[in-house]
Amino acid sequence: MGNGHDHSHGAEDAAGNRGKLVIVFAITFMVMVAEIVGSVLTGSLALLADAGHMFTDSAGLLIALIAASLALKPATLKRTWGYKRAEIVAAAGQAALLLGVGGFVIIEGIRRLFEPPEVVGSTMLWFGIIGLAGNAIGLLVLASGRHHNFNMKAAFLEVLNDALGSVAVIAAAVIIALTGWTRADAVVSLLIGALIIPRTLKLLRDTTDVLMENVPRGLDLAEVREHILALPHVIDVHDLHASLVASGTPILSAHVTVKDHCMRDGHSATILADLQRCVAEHFDVSIEHSTFQIEPAAHRDQESLPH
Repeated sequence: MGNGHDHSHGAEDAAGNRGKLVIVFAITFMVMVAEIVGSVLTGSLALLADAGHMFTDSAGLLIALIAASLALKPATLKRTWGYKRAEIVAAAGQAALLLGVGGFVIIEGIRRLFEPPEVVGSTMLWFGIIGLAGNAIGLLVLASGRHHNFNMKAAFLEVLNDALGSVAVIAAAVIIALTGWTRADAVVSLLIGALIIPRTLKLLRDTTDVLMENVPRGLDLAEVREHILALPHVIDVHDLHASLVASGTPILSAHVTVKDHCMRDGHSATILADLQRCVAEHFDVSIEHSTFQIEPAAHRDQESLPH
């Protein structure tokens, strides 16, 4: 026994998210090309490193775009949730990429403290400004959708990561141009790495929770059990599970034992409605996809599977 839900609004959000990702991917890719050209023309290692950083983030945004497109595919008898979990897999992949980038930035920053490369500060400044302008546009495009799902959150972090890189290039360029202290590039890079890694670890933790089918954050199953047991005619609840199919799609299932007469007098339908309303309205995490197996008390002796 279960309940349904209208997904039309979710489909509109997914289509809007895909459009935003297309725009941001195009901007990021163009900025990356511009920085590669600038690096070739000036021989700037800092610009080349930031272009490599942009390449990684462009790949991450492309993954997010593919996932957003897959999320629009309808559910089928073979894939009953459609491709909803594609956004979780994509976000986990992006988090892994970001973690690699953060580690590289820190390692490279430490190396450059001891072996500072020759950098043309004035050229860095102009290309840093170009990069920051592109990133600012991307952040504005993604800002309204970054809380829709993990995929959009990861994409937003990708662009924020790029923006921090551009700010670093600008700051280092100004310091180098004014003082000639080339180690400024390494110091700023280490600061960026320190900002990247904590955010990335949180995203990786959140996506891993979904893939491991852990209980959604903010939902206390002990409290859910108490609410269910407090409903009239409910004797017991077992085989209680809750997880996320994707961000914004929590699901819950349980076996609920009721008094025997409820199965005969038709009261089980009222109990089912009460159960669905309970999990949809009484908790911080609203569960609209719930499945309950209503069992008479006599059925407990026939349970053959351990739970």
